[in-house]
Amino acid sequence: MSSYISLIIIAVIGGMTVALQGQFMGLIDKGLGTRESVFITYASGGILAGFVMLAARGGNLRFWQAVPWYALSAGVFGLVIVAAIGYTVPRLGLSKAFTIIVAAQFITIALLDHFGLFGAAMRPLDLTRLLGVGVLIFGVWLIMR
Repeated sequence: MSSYISLIIIAVIGGMTVALQGQFMGLIDKGLGTRESVFITYASGGILAGFVMLAARGGNLRFWQAVPWYALSAGVFGLVIVAAIGYTVPRLGLSKAFTIIVAAQFITIALLDHFGLFGAAMRPLDLTRLLGVGVLIFGVWLIMR
């Protein structure tokens, strides 16, 4: 199997997992609350990541200083993502919550690409990409109706 197909399969599995995680976090949020949902999600993921790092004998963690300082805030953004998913899924429903989240993600990505921010490859917002953003926003409107 080519490495490109492997990457596609990994991305599909990741997308499916995000949907399942969102539903499970919504259930935790509904039963226990948003803070508790975030804590349980991060604690369980942190424990698993810790075991993986132990198995890898720390991997490349000793080179953490080679990473731009602002990239180390990724975990904080993750907390916002997890809290937003956990809070909105039981209130809006899985499809509406993720429609907004994914649309906001794509629009933010388009802006990061356009300006080449934080090391993103610069890809200007041309007419085709702007039309894509417009179609995306229209799709959000259709799903939210």
